[in-house]
Amino acid sequence: MKKSIRWVILGILGIILLFIVIGIASFYNASENQLPIEMIAFNNLTDEEKDLIPASPKDSIVEKVPVNDDIKKSINKNYDKNQVYAVTFNNTETDSSGKLVVFVDLDKKTVVGKGFTGK
Repeated sequence: MKKSIRWVILGILGIILLFIVIGIASFYNASENQLPIEMIAFNNLTDEEKDLIPASPKDSIVEKVPVNDDIKKSINKNYDKNQVYAVTFNNTETDSSGKLVVFVDLDKKTVVGKGFTGK
């Protein structure tokens, strides 16, 4: 009787351990497949826009911002959410424009627009 109880307990612990391992593996697998938002933004730039970035695309600021009238002018007209990620690339100012900004959907995968900040 004691041996069978021991085997049941070991079986239950084994199943719990299996679920923990599967959960950890799926967590790391999901995060590996997701590019950082700044890289999603950078990959959607033209060659001319990429040339404005003197260092790394990681030298940027990512913020979740409300969609205001200024942002609406720079994004897809069909974008219907009230927030968007703004990726502002540092040190991209020119004589005629401010910093380069790319707007990414809340799904963190789709670029919905781009433009420059005011000077």
